[in-house]
Amino acid sequence: MHVFQPLPLDLIEINPFQKLSKEWAIVTAGTKVEANPMTVSWGGFGTFWGKSVLTIYVRESRFTKELIDKSDFFSVSFLPDDKRNALSVCGSLSGKDNNKWEQSGLTLNSRLGIPFPDEASLVYLCKKMAAVPITAETFMDKEIDKKFYAEGDYHTMYIGEIIDAMAR
Repeated sequence: MHVFQPLPLDLIEINPFQKLSKEWAIVTAGTKVEANPMTVSWGGFGTFWGKSVLTIYVRESRFTKELIDKSDFFSVSFLPDDKRNALSVCGSLSGKDNNKWEQSGLTLNSRLGIPFPDEASLVYLCKKMAAVPITAETFMDKEIDKKFYAEGDYHTMYIGEIIDAMAR
């Protein structure tokens, strides 16, 4: 297992518009026994309710959603460039039917009982603060529903307080 160092949030310098959308991340939820890594490219960093937060968006059909809903915590991890294939695997297979850890070549690690991939270069550990369903009725621009939800598989927005950040 790699050694991760604590990383104070005020020392992290990233482009929040590029980090998730271009580099992608792995959201992991569950336990040491049942944890699932899922690739995400939608989300955000910010401040909410006086806390440093990460927001992630997970479709209703995803196995990871079940695990996030059962847990109070999740992680958001960024992998080095040489692990891009692992991101593709974790974004294209269902953890319900596949062992994505094995198939992606990633190794399960955890801190504070929160699972994350050991190969990550940057990890945010988050405490779930809110789960907000996104439905057709919430759209001001009805074209969004047609473009992204033709099949009706809506997202839930999870707001997580960043309780720890670490890097290797």
